[in-house]
Amino acid sequence: MERVWVVKQIAREQGGVVTRDQALRAGFSRFEIDNLLRTGRWRRLARATYVVEPSSGSDLAERRRRIRAALLSLGPEAHAVLGTAAELHGIAGLPRMAAIHVALPGRSARPARVGDPAVVPHQFDHLDGELTTVDGIPVTAPVRTLADLVLRERRYPAVALLDSALNRGKVSEDDLRAMPALFARRRGAVAARSHLVEANGAAQSPLETRTRLRCVDGGVPPDILQVEVRDADGHLLGVGDMGWRSARVIAEADGRDPHTAPAALFEDRQRQNRLANAGWTVLRFTWPDTLRPDYIPQVVREALRTRTRLRS
Repeated sequence: MERVWVVKQIAREQGGVVTRDQALRAGFSRFEIDNLLRTGRWRRLARATYVVEPSSGSDLAERRRRIRAALLSLGPEAHAVLGTAAELHGIAGLPRMAAIHVALPGRSARPARVGDPAVVPHQFDHLDGELTTVDGIPVTAPVRTLADLVLRERRYPAVALLDSALNRGKVSEDDLRAMPALFARRRGAVAARSHLVEANGAAQSPLETRTRLRCVDGGVPPDILQVEVRDADGHLLGVGDMGWRSARVIAEADGRDPHTAPAALFEDRQRQNRLANAGWTVLRFTWPDTLRPDYIPQVVREALRTRTRLRS
């Protein structure tokens, strides 16, 4: 039937989701829509917005489908902002969230208008040039997303977001230099400008950012990130997350996912042995270690002292 084909075409362009209005315009009656929902052939995902195509089964696809449905249910001016925008752009630094942050104009941003406790509305005014799409989902552009977040977040997550965006090529150094203009006359501008100064695109994960900042705060800042260690013939022995070159000390930030697979563990151990044989001390830190302000700098400081004593 033509209406079924039309709805499927719309759904394929929208991640498997259609609105009630779209289904009605395609020729479905209200009774038919309600019957499809009642029999489970369609599934309600947001207010008057339904899944009509099977899911791919991946968590990422299902999450994007959920975000898309929330925005579709709120009208053409709705777009993803703040942490949800960062999530869509692949910018790391914030904990995983169930909430979906959306921007709506004027009084449309009232929670009663949204009708979904998982959807957090914000009354933001964004210019057309500050918006883009990710997989067809309307969202604030990376620079605007970062500016909005850095004004709101505490130092560690703010710097982690900036590091991630730089490392993944979502923004450039020039973008960061221009960002203070977006902070003008906004609450949190002074702190946000200081966060920009601490950003370093060499950090490859929020854990590396947190480890580095703990070292900075503890008075033992690393002098290099992604330090390459080579043998006398120039062959690469390994790359450390951060290092103190004169003391030949390296600190590794061991995230749970990248380092728990057997192959990754095997490679980590081999690399650590190569670095140790080359005369480097390798320290390893995990996320819980970063929750103690004094622990990481204390361990690094002791390692630096030990290396100094060995050289003297």
